[in-house]
Parts: sequence; structure tokens; C-alpha cells
Amino acid sequence: MNFTTPLAVVPRIGPVYQKRLKAMGITSVRDLLFHFPRTYQDLSVITPLASAKEGEEYCFKGTLGGLEERRTFKKRMSIVESILTDKTGSMRIVWFNQPYLKETLQQGQEVFLAGKVVRDAQGVYLSGPSYEKAGNNPIHTARLVPIYQETRYVSSKWLRSIIYMLLRSLENLQETFPAELLKEQGLPLFKDALWNIHFPRNQKEAELARKRFSFEELFSISLFVLTERKKLSEVKAPIIIFSPDIIKRFTAKLPFELTDAQKKAAWHILKDIANPRPMNRILQGDVGSGKTVVAAMASLAAVKAGFQVVLMAPTEILAQQHFRTVGQALAPFKITIGLLTGKSDRFISPKLPNDFIEISRKKLLEKTKEGTIDVLIGTHALIQDKVKFNNLALVIIDEQHRFGVQQRKKLQPKTDLIPHFLSMTATPIPRTLAMTLYGDLDPTVIDELPKGRKKVETRIVDPDQRKKAYEFIRKQVKEGRQVFVICPRIAAPEGGEPRPAISWAGNEVKTVKEEYEKLSRDVFPEFEVAMLHGKMGAPEKEQIMRRLKRGKTNILVSTSVVEVGVDIPNATVMMIEGADRFGLAQLHQFRGRVGRAEHQSYCLLFSESDAIKTKQRLKALLESENGFQLAEKDLQLRGPGDFSGNKQWGLPDFAMENLANLPLVEKTREAAEKLLEQDISLKRHPLLKKRVEELREKLHLE
Repeated sequence: MNFTTPLAVVPRIGPVYQKRLKAMGITSVRDLLFHFPRTYQDLSVITPLASAKEGEEYCFKGTLGGLEERRTFKKRMSIVESILTDKTGSMRIVWFNQPYLKETLQQGQEVFLAGKVVRDAQGVYLSGPSYEKAGNNPIHTARLVPIYQETRYVSSKWLRSIIYMLLRSLENLQETFPAELLKEQGLPLFKDALWNIHFPRNQKEAELARKRFSFEELFSISLFVLTERKKLSEVKAPIIIFSPDIIKRFTAKLPFELTDAQKKAAWHILKDIANPRPMNRILQGDVGSGKTVVAAMASLAAVKAGFQVVLMAPTEILAQQHFRTVGQALAPFKITIGLLTGKSDRFISPKLPNDFIEISRKKLLEKTKEGTIDVLIGTHALIQDKVKFNNLALVIIDEQHRFGVQQRKKLQPKTDLIPHFLSMTATPIPRTLAMTLYGDLDPTVIDELPKGRKKVETRIVDPDQRKKAYEFIRKQVKEGRQVFVICPRIAAPEGGEPRPAISWAGNEVKTVKEEYEKLSRDVFPEFEVAMLHGKMGAPEKEQIMRRLKRGKTNILVSTSVVEVGVDIPNATVMMIEGADRFGLAQLHQFRGRVGRAEHQSYCLLFSESDAIKTKQRLKALLESENGFQLAEKDLQLRGPGDFSGNKQWGLPDFAMENLANLPLVEKTREAAEKLLEQDISLKRHPLLKKRVEELREKLHLE
């Protein structure tokens, strides 16, 4: 048995447990062994029965008396009782609803029991303790006991038993790290660390094992991003020589003046694409800082140099927004722009720059392949095999940073040249993440907003002030303004009658459908209230957005689908229900959807949570308008898993946690650079090379 062994052939893991584990993301022996404990319960101290005190938890060692089962008349509950005896005395033991214990445990058996001492009418007793036959290698009691992330059907006790069995039967546990690196960093061998993270003899062993795996994961990520940079330096890209006159004409025709930060960002990008090495740049900037204009400028330079550009967005709404804004910006320059999404295809012709012309998918693909579509904008539909370009030189991705060389090559299959790559994000990337997950991307920051932009007033609204908030919204709408209302979920779970709000982790969670019904029917019947969420069809979304842009819709109730790409200058109120359900970076993005014109704008935060952490986070939003500061705060309070999307990266929890540890990140980066100086292709370290390849698959989603 080894790491790659599927669970289907592992003893004691039948089809039922295979299904349960698969739901937890566990399908192989490696997955199971890398399902590390989230904490440990210290049951290593064996307490004499005579020393036990009521209300405390203990681990005892003693001899069991006879076991008797009885059933309560009212609750029909099974109760198994026994007596535990040691040299100092005895104590009654009570188990509830575990009738099988009469067969499992035997009179006269020496056992470890761990549980809480409580009192009833008959005196003190040990309530529902975990149990284990006394021996030299206990795994559930009498030691530092691992506690795992579990589900209703997969308990820590079951996981301990299976993991212990696997660790004993595994063969050829190969060391992935060079011996000198382990010695230099003071880390244990792989096989020792794997044992000690699951079944440590003390906290020091557990911490050292966790340090080893955290270092290994971050070290592998550093190796990955550094080898990606090297890989890019060895391939060639189209040389895009831009015309200064064209760029001057572009900026002169804009209805506003570019900020210094925009000019600097554009200069970085234009210099990059003039090189034969592929640009791999990430453009960061707050909502409304003008990233799209910079991208449009780069697109213009590429098209006028004889090349094609593709711009990919994560949602149809954002793709359509870019189609309009980029189309308007490039309209004076006789550029043909196409739109390709899952359900909508059209293009803007230089002859009719203000008209969106419907076109068949087949015709749009033909025009793209011929090269008559200069800029193609769309969603992930762009990465289909049917989409072929004639001379693609620049790939622009909005809010999706992992886009690999192979994906770029797929868009341009006829040549060895790799298109230049520009990623845009309104989510500022904290320093530790910039060094690891985004370490192969060159950063450019737009750190100033257009002149004259008013600060959005942000307020936390107490539940008892809701009516007052509604009146404030009513006043804004009567003055001609528009309002966003954001909810965490689309609808209540299936299988029950919809309610005004559903319970989630003990708090009320507003849903779009129910809030829409309430606001349109009960609160604001005099206004036009619309609803928007991701499960709607493209034509319906488009119609809703069209009415919103024209000012017909007064209040839009939506999910986070409006987080990016929605530009309604007339909107002045962003009301966020369940604000504690969103990260600071996301809340900052929502806030950026208002305050985009001369009107004073407001962000109203509603939360039913009284948690101290929630209050800290929301208070941080009130105190800062700086996206980078908020991103760092989010990283501290929520962790990298929440900040950057654990599922998106596919990294284990312990690795995500350490992405916030700047000293460790710097240390692993230095160690990776040192090793690559000695072995740039990792030929002498095949296991590390294999690990880097595995990460490439995860992080580039190729």
C-alpha cells in the first residue's frame, strides 16, 4: 500500500465510507493521511479516581465491573452502566444510547476511560466517556489525542483508527526534501513528521511536524512560482511596438484626465509588451481606479501594431460591461470588437461604433479566425477549442489570476509565440500572497482614485434602526437616486416553506428572493424593485441591467454578482445584508459600486452577529478607504483560505494558514531560490519536481 492507493482497496473503508470521504475531498491514501488534525485533546495525564472533582474532564485507568443495560420509559433511551475501579477507589460509569457496549466491553477488563465527571441524584459519575482497552499504544485516550475536521457521519474516532492502521502498513515513505535542507531548517524526516502530526507524544512533536509540512508546502509553492518565471523567460512573445501618437490621441479623447498612477501603470505595460519575453503582469487597483482604461490603451496599442486582443471576464455581466466601456473608448479608432459569452454573441463595427450588432456564433468565430475581429471580449467560453485567432498577442483577464502558459498557447496554436498576459484585480493582494500564490506575476498598482471622487460614508446599522434606514433609502430614491441591496444567498434551502430569513450558524441570513418580495410588496411598493442573481438566464439579466442603467429600476436586490463590473453612476446607496458573511475585500468592492459620480454616497452594513471578530472587521471598513490596508486586515482576521478562496487554490488548510506568516514565507522563498541556483531544472530532486508539476495542475487549472 502506498500514497496513490485508492480508498476502494483499503481494508475497513467500504463503499459507504468511500462516498462520505469523497464528499470531504478525500479519495486516496495520501488525501487521508494529509487530513491533518485541527487540534489535540490532552488526555495524557492518568488521574486516580479518588482525585476526581465534579465538573472536570479526566482520563482514568481502571478495571471494569459488570455492564448492565436499562431503558428509560419516557424517552426510550438505552442506558449502559458499570463501575470502574482503581487502587484509589471506584466510580459509576454511564453511557447513553450505546447498547452495543454490553458486547464490546467485558467485566474485569482493564481500560482507559476519558470523559466528564458529573452528578445526579445517585452521586457523581463519569458521563459517556470514550473508552479503549488499556495497552502500550492507545490512540483514543491516555495521550495527546488528535481531533480532526469531521462530519456527522465521519467521526474523529473513526479517522484515528483508519489513519493509525494506514501509518502502520505504509511502505516506502520517500523523503522529498534534501538532507542538508532538513538539517539547515531543523525539520524532522517525512516519515517521522507524518507519524507525529497524527499521533505525537507531546505538543513539541506536533508543532515540529506541522512546521515541517507548512514549510514543505510553502517551499513547493515558491519553487513553482520561481520555475514559472524561468519558464516564461525561455519562451518568446510577439513584439508590440506602440505608437506614441496613437496613445496621445487616445488620452486626448477621454472625457477625463488620467491619474498619475494610471499613466505609470500604462507605461509599465506598454514597455513590457514591446519586449520579446511574454509579459506576465497583474494590475491592481481599487474599484473605480480606472484599470479598464489602462487595459483599453494596451489593447489599442496591440491592435494598431497589427495584432488581436482577447479580454476574459468571470461573469456575463462583467463581460458585457467591458464590451460597452472598451467599445466606447476604442470607437474613434476604427476597431472591431466582438462579444462571446455562453449565450450572447455580437460585435461593434468601426462603421457603426454605437450599435451592438447581433451575430451568429459561427460567423463570430469565422471573423475571429480571419483576424477581422480585433478585440474579442467574453467569459470562459473564450477558451473553447473552436475559438481560433489569427494573430493573438495580448490576453487580458479580469479577476482571475491563474492563467497558465498552456492556456495562452491553446488560444494561439499556430505559432510558438506566447501572447502577453495582463491580469486585473480590484482585490489588493497582501504581501505574503504576492510572494507565494502570485509570485510569478509582476505587480503594478493604481493607488489613486480619479480627482473629485467623494468618500463613501460607511455606517454599521443596528437591527433596531432598520426602519430608519428604509426611510433614508426612500428619501434618496425620491431625490432621483438608485439603490443596491446585497444578500448572501439566492433563496432558502429546498425542502421547506420559504421564510423571511433562514438560520445559518445561529444568525438570520437574508435571501435575494425573499428580500425582493418583502421590499417590493411591503416596504417600497411605490418604487420599481428588481432582482438579480447568477442563476438567471443571460437575456433576463441583460434586461434587468438595461432598465437599471436607464434609471427605470429604483432598487436592485442582488447577490454578489454585482461585486465587479456594474457601473451605475446614479446609485448612491449600497445596503449589505449579512455583512459578516463577506470578507473585507469583498465588502470594499461592494462599496465601490456607489460613489461613482458627483452625488454623496453611502454604504449601510447590516449584521445580526454579536461576535467580537465580526465587529472588529466591520469597524476596519469604517476606518479605512484603503483597499490594501483592508486586504491585510482581512488576512489577519479571516485567514488566507477565506481571503483567496481555499477551494480555488486546492491547498490544504495548514498551508493556507501559513500564507499569512511573513517570516515563514520569506524563509521558504530564500530556501527555494538557493536550491534553484544549484539545480535550476530540479534534475537532482525528482520528487520535488513532481510536487511542482502537481502544483502547476492545481494552480493553473490546466
